[in-house]
Amino acid sequence: MDIRLYCKRIAERIRKNAFLFEELVSRDFKQKYKRTVLGMFWSILSPLLNLAVINLVMYRFFGRDTPHYTIYLFCGTLVMSYYRESTIGGMNSLMANREIISKINIPKYMFLLSKNVSSLINFSLNICVFFVFCLFDKIDFGWHFFMLIFAVLCLVLFNIGVGLELSAMFVFFRDIRYIYDIFLVLLNYVSAIFYRIDVYPKNIQNIFLLNPVYVYIRYFRSIVIDGVVPSFPYHLLCLFYALCSAALGSWFYKKYNHRFLYYM
Repeated sequence: MDIRLYCKRIAERIRKNAFLFEELVSRDFKQKYKRTVLGMFWSILSPLLNLAVINLVMYRFFGRDTPHYTIYLFCGTLVMSYYRESTIGGMNSLMANREIISKINIPKYMFLLSKNVSSLINFSLNICVFFVFCLFDKIDFGWHFFMLIFAVLCLVLFNIGVGLELSAMFVFFRDIRYIYDIFLVLLNYVSAIFYRIDVYPKNIQNIFLLNPVYVYIRYFRSIVIDGVVPSFPYHLLCLFYALCSAALGSWFYKKYNHRFLYYM
């Protein structure tokens, strides 16, 4: 199927169910902070507390020789937090709404997309705080900061693809939730969030590029800390991971879509 035609069909279905989609996004955002004192402020406070703990523990070992180490950490925790929230929410999107899915005939991917929009809102709030930190750390702002939009768009597409795969697998294989928790711990350590990779040989550094999350974290650091726009091949690598993830997730989702109801 032509990818443009497929995307057009999805867009038409979302427009057709625009009201429902808005309600799902609103519900997901409200449910996350239901019965909490600080409410949506936890979306900002949580990553800041995480950043403070990592900075306090890791600065002594890795931060002394790293310029703008707080911003270096923030780039890593910012991208990783968004990836984690988006993909975990996507994984649970079908099973959490199985009662609605079993009664109403609507596109099932709308539940996953609503989770991603909710996560993207939190991510946007955190980016605003991130820029405030950049000001205090005397980071030079320039036109190159607009290139972050490219990285964010690729990350959104990548997360949606991973969420599609996880949500489909979770319907058939409930243990995937525990396996994925362990995977996230591993991913957190191999994404160079709190350490630098330039101490390793070049061939080892290239291995890190096999990790899409690290690729997006490095893009953020290159723009913000180094003030350098990554090379054109690096942009192609970011786009490659995003498109491959979205294509694989869409294929997986479409192939097993008709079987979901039997396992919910």
